[in-house]
Amino acid sequence: MNELPITDNAVFPFDARGVAKRFRHAAIFGALESLEDGETMRFVNDHDPVPLLGQIQQRYGSQIAIAYVAREPGNIVIDFRVQLQASEPAAEPAAARQGGGCGGGGGGGCGCSGH
Repeated sequence: MNELPITDNAVFPFDARGVAKRFRHAAIFGALESLEDGETMRFVNDHDPVPLLGQIQQRYGSQIAIAYVAREPGNIVIDFRVQLQASEPAAEPAAARQGGGCGGGGGGGCGCSGH
């Protein structure tokens, strides 16, 4: 497993590949909710979690900024930054508008074979 260098104490790694499928979304939401304003969760996964990004935006709006760090087949790295002072609704990330991804709906599970 590759370790990502952490250059800032306000960036916390979250490797979804090590979390059981049935617990992933709940674990991700729990981790996001434990962050304080200005902190970032660096999310690593083996596939692009497009439905999850939509769920995050629906649940948190602009209070969670989403930025891809790496977006290659088998290596997805996304920074989720808490910005509690944000007041505008978040724009939908391009990935969510493209469709595809893990195909999950609500209820916490993606259901894709990539998990």
